[in-house]
Amino acid sequence: MQIAVCIKRVPDMELRFSIAADHKSLDPAGLKYEMGDFDGYALEVGLQLTEKQGGEVVIVSVGPDGVQETLRKGLAMGAARAVQLKADEVPVDGWAIAQALAAELTGGGWDLILFGRMATDTAHGTVGPMTAELLGLPCVTAISQLDVTGSSGTARRDLEGASESVQFPLPAVLTIDEGIARPRLASLKGIMAAKKKPLEVKPAQLGRPNLVVERMELPADRPPGRIIGEGPDAVPELLRLLQTEAKVL
Repeated sequence: MQIAVCIKRVPDMELRFSIAADHKSLDPAGLKYEMGDFDGYALEVGLQLTEKQGGEVVIVSVGPDGVQETLRKGLAMGAARAVQLKADEVPVDGWAIAQALAAELTGGGWDLILFGRMATDTAHGTVGPMTAELLGLPCVTAISQLDVTGSSGTARRDLEGASESVQFPLPAVLTIDEGIARPRLASLKGIMAAKKKPLEVKPAQLGRPNLVVERMELPADRPPGRIIGEGPDAVPELLRLLQTEAKVL
């Protein structure tokens, strides 16, 4: 199987961050970047499929040169080669990114093109379906179980309080949800091998963004709590404040 996995370099969600002076982006000082969680699930699914059925996994990412560290991590996990679609800034508009990915993936002879369900920094979940539309391929989103046999596949999608099973022909675009596979850790052998695997750099053919960030602001700090008393004697005052100030009663 020929599988492309599209990944994104995202800030570590566990770190504190601040907004840059332009109020349109994050301050890069102190940020640590990594592969998005859902993209890691997608990569693991691709690797498991090629281990069972043969073929190779190619990882593709749009971004500045810093994205090469993320691509090398994917190569260390087991991908055969990587492609960086170079862009100094990654637009927030999923349509613009999808156009760059579709331009690269067109005519690649892919059996599957995998995405994470969403990027953990924007949580839009739009790039995979938009890329599928541009490529004219069927798309199944938020997959929690997957079986591919021959020229077709079956996917399970977990819904709120239910699930559904979807059959699709190959080639197809799939977006992968959590729970389907735990991403493997790169071994020392894999890390050393990744240094010699091909990583091609091409200019990203981004589309014109129609969605832009006008301004970013952090939520206002919560007011400090108050102690209004203790025991039953505090109940009347508590009720008054809930009615007049909090306005929840």
